[in-house]
Amino acid sequence: MSAIIASTSHQPTEEKLAISFRYLLGLYIIIPICLMIYWLDGFIWNDYLLNNLPSSPSHFLLFQILFGTPHIIASSILLFSNKEYIINYQRKIVWMSLFIIAFFGIGSLFIPYIALYVITACWTVYHVLKQQHGIGKGICRLPTHAFYTLLTLSILAGICIYLGIFLKNSLTPQYTSWVLNIATALTLLLVLASAYCQTLTHTWMGKCYLWANTLMVVSSLYLYSQQYYFIAILVPRLIHDITAYSFYITHDYNKHHPQAQNLLYRYAKKFHLHIFIVLPILSFALAFLLQAYGDEMINLITRNLFDFEIYKAVTLGVIGYLALMHYYSESFIWSAGSPLRQHIRFKS
Repeated sequence: MSAIIASTSHQPTEEKLAISFRYLLGLYIIIPICLMIYWLDGFIWNDYLLNNLPSSPSHFLLFQILFGTPHIIASSILLFSNKEYIINYQRKIVWMSLFIIAFFGIGSLFIPYIALYVITACWTVYHVLKQQHGIGKGICRLPTHAFYTLLTLSILAGICIYLGIFLKNSLTPQYTSWVLNIATALTLLLVLASAYCQTLTHTWMGKCYLWANTLMVVSSLYLYSQQYYFIAILVPRLIHDITAYSFYITHDYNKHHPQAQNLLYRYAKKFHLHIFIVLPILSFALAFLLQAYGDEMINLITRNLFDFEIYKAVTLGVIGYLALMHYYSESFIWSAGSPLRQHIRFKS
């Protein structure tokens, strides 16, 4: 929590937390750490990780429990546990829920699985990189055309890397080579665009954050090219998830300290749980229960009551819905003027 800095105040009730730009930049230390792990594996550990890590992170239950799912659940808890947010966004939530059910639920009966997968993959990459570049927009102060150039190149390169990793078993060697070459070309253009755009930002913090976002894509491409698929996905996943939690925890502290504003934090206060740990503990616990036992619990009920089973009702149905709703809602709930944004402050 060293990243979240309290602003100066003489009244305890007015004390607010602010997210430090230095902290957000510091999260990118994950990039050299992951690269160091790769080098250690090649030079000291005799490719142990390369040969033993799962070829696809999604096949590793622990990965799903630790990365991705918890912050998606945390986002849903934050949104749906506050009555005023539900009232404010109820129309968008209802319409998006209907769209998800129609397109990804009913549509799955007619639309090929690979098409749905590619759409979801593209949306995932867009969501992850849009968050990081969106934060960078406030730090780098780039002109609109420069911001969208970097964002577009990052997303296109990220999509190629993501699809290259998760569809590698479905691609022929020729298509695999094409995907890698396209990702490499897009990443090279991103580096060149970053070199130009750094001349348009006038603070060292802005230049560093600009290059940090670029190096996140470059490192993922490099690890992907070396077949370290797990670590290639881990780099942006860790940066994205920890950044998101920093916003969620800061929001909840500023909103619910010292007076709890919803049932969740009233119970937390009753059990003397600090605001900082409530959302992480609850979201990780729910992620574990849903990923590890959710499908079996639903099937136990349907077998006993209706004598049939539902394929991955929780891991695909419930978590899939929450993920898609998360991708959608995060595009507007943190925008300037939103009721959530009023509880977020920054410290340069």
